[in-house]
Amino acid sequence: MASLARRRRGIDFWPGFVDALSSLLMVLVFMLLIFTIGQFVLSDALSGRDRALAQLNAELAQLAKTLSMEQDAKAVAMKQVDELSASLATASGERDALRLSLDTTQAALTQAQARGEEDQAQIARLSSDIRALDELKHQLEAEIAAQLGALDEEREKLAAQTELSAKSAAQVELLNRQVAALRLQLEEIAASLDLARAQGKAKDVRIEELGKELNLALAQRVNELQRYRSDFFGKLREVLGGRSDIQIVGDRFVVPSELLFASGTDELTPVARQQLDSLATTLSEVASEIPSDVDWVLRIDGHTDRRPIATGRFPSNWELSSARAIAIVKYLVTRGVPANRLSANGFGEFRPLDPGDSEAAYAINRRIEIQLTNR
Repeated sequence: MASLARRRRGIDFWPGFVDALSSLLMVLVFMLLIFTIGQFVLSDALSGRDRALAQLNAELAQLAKTLSMEQDAKAVAMKQVDELSASLATASGERDALRLSLDTTQAALTQAQARGEEDQAQIARLSSDIRALDELKHQLEAEIAAQLGALDEEREKLAAQTELSAKSAAQVELLNRQVAALRLQLEEIAASLDLARAQGKAKDVRIEELGKELNLALAQRVNELQRYRSDFFGKLREVLGGRSDIQIVGDRFVVPSELLFASGTDELTPVARQQLDSLATTLSEVASEIPSDVDWVLRIDGHTDRRPIATGRFPSNWELSSARAIAIVKYLVTRGVPANRLSANGFGEFRPLDPGDSEAAYAINRRIEIQLTNR
């Protein structure tokens, strides 16, 4: 027992305590390391979130600025829309006024034409009366001259006679009265002739005035058709996209034949059909605005170069140019363009734009011309 007690007193617990303390210290160090790493990771994550938040705030500010600009642009656009609406209303009012004025002018022109026809008929009658009076005057002058000659002969005979009977004196008096009556009738005819001539001059002046009114009305119609032609050309130019190979020469579009047809044929290409569809749509839009009393027509003129063609279908360039113009007209009819508003014409090689013999000149002369005009 004594030896056991001595062994128990001899046991040293300090190394175990140190080991336990070291282990605890290592655990604490490891926990601090984990905490430090976690804090670093959290700090980096928070910094990333702060940067993202700042970027989002910047984007939000940019969006707010963009929204403000869009609102300003919208306000400007709304103002422009209001101005355009006011302009459109003004233009519509002017158009209605012009149409009313045109109707009034047309009615006045119709009345003037009717009066002109009546005046022409009356002038024709007056001219016929004047000619008849002139003939009657000449006839009476001849008769008076003959009767005066006979009277002179009678007077000479009576003067030669030594005795005048009562019967002879009565005859002389009767002849004198007849001569006076004939002269009075001749003066009346002359007065009637002068009056008829004066009336004819007045009618000529009125016809000249009516002619001026008619020319003015026709000029107004031509100017109105010119305005619709300008609208048609402007819209057609927008539809064609400003193609450099399609030109405007004077009052017509000039389209190279190669854009519409293969060489030596009158068959429309797919590209040609697309262009003609656009043309038909544009023409329908413009035609709906042209007053019904304006007699307009769309001319399609076909032209070729001077090189001859001799095939079974086309014996000459006349047939080829005419067939191409007719092919375009027929296609436009299928697209809703009224047939009575279309005209197909073929000129062959006889209206060249370039009289040269080069390939460039030939290419310029092979063309289709489109013109909006009046009949």
